Amino acid sequence: MDSIHEVSIPVGSLSIIGMKGCEEMAAKVDNYISTWRGTRHGELMKDGDFIGYCRDTYLLKASCPRFGDGEAKGSLKETVRGHDVFILVDCFNYGVTYKMYGMTVPMSPDDHFADLKRMIAAANGKARRINVIMPMLYEGRQHRRSSRESLDCAMMLKELVAMGVENIITFDAHDSRVQNAIPLSGFEDIKPTYQFLKALIRNVPDLVLDKDHLMIISPDEGGMSRCMYFSSVLGVNLGMFYKRRDYSVIVNGKNPIVAHEFLGESVEGKDLIIVDDMISSGESVLDIAAQLKSKGAKRIFICTTFGLFCEGLEKFDKAYHDGNISKVFTTNLIYRSPELLQREWYQQVDMSKYIAYLIDYLNHDQSISPLLDPVEKINRLLEKARNGEPV
Repeated sequence: MDSIHEVSIPVGSLSIIGMKGCEEMAAKVDNYISTWRGTRHGELMKDGDFIGYCRDTYLLKASCPRFGDGEAKGSLKETVRGHDVFILVDCFNYGVTYKMYGMTVPMSPDDHFADLKRMIAAANGKARRINVIMPMLYEGRQHRRSSRESLDCAMMLKELVAMGVENIITFDAHDSRVQNAIPLSGFEDIKPTYQFLKALIRNVPDLVLDKDHLMIISPDEGGMSRCMYFSSVLGVNLGMFYKRRDYSVIVNGKNPIVAHEFLGESVEGKDLIIVDDMISSGESVLDIAAQLKSKGAKRIFICTTFGLFCEGLEKFDKAYHDGNISKVFTTNLIYRSPELLQREWYQQVDMSKYIAYLIDYLNHDQSISPLLDPVEKINRLLEKARNGEPV
């Protein structure tokens, strides 16, 4: 990797902006990149194209101050002229608040997206390139139209591209086909499969990785593709639930689930990994876990990229104490409440190093294909685990 970077010229001087709520992630990413670049040596570092390449920090001083009535503006404290700017934004961080008419108001996804546009507007016309890293896609669940509805995610993507954003990077999109709205622009939908497997092996050392002891479960038909990848690289079998809904009723914007029906071989005595893109209320995945436990499953692990926990943690506490779940793994790509981080059943999957790799590669205009399809890394990881070596 270092040799490739030393002979390829960066697109521009690197700058990273961590929007409100992303400061911790941005700091970790910045630390990785500054460390890597500080250890890269060679005569090329004296070349004019590499001026400013090695710096103590790549974080850009920026803010979105708000007025008393709730209005805001984007403000850059440093120049970005000629820079390759990467903006990290978590549109689902409800832990960030602001004052409006004397009231403390939590930032909604709409507020975060508006601040992102303000920052782009502040940098545009000066930066050489603007890239947005939006781990959970804003309005990603409204990716297709049913009857008379707005197509919010497609409109969001078109709006960012119209503002001059060249690359949009997201993780585990609810439906990556939404990128068809911007067919001529950069859009990467990244799956954190390797990071989940590494976290599972490290935190569950007695996990046996073969089809006699382990099985992957898809909670619905929409998640089959990601679960097929998991089962293929692990060499284990796959089961699936499908949701029977009541299409005559709409509750909270969706048709309620009547029942979950299981399709697959016997799960008796096996460890199960339920893989999904997100936990919203958690009702579906906990109902599935209870059904699997009643069928004789040994341990149940839940791996979801985004843990929203919109209706609190009490249901998961009960499921853990009842023995229906053993561990819940989610990434740190979006906000996790302090209460969640303290739960015995919760395990965080750190994605900061992966994001740092993506930024480093893209800044050098290098292919990120090795990062998008980590089959070789997964095979090495599994080989180490099966040989009892540390991972």
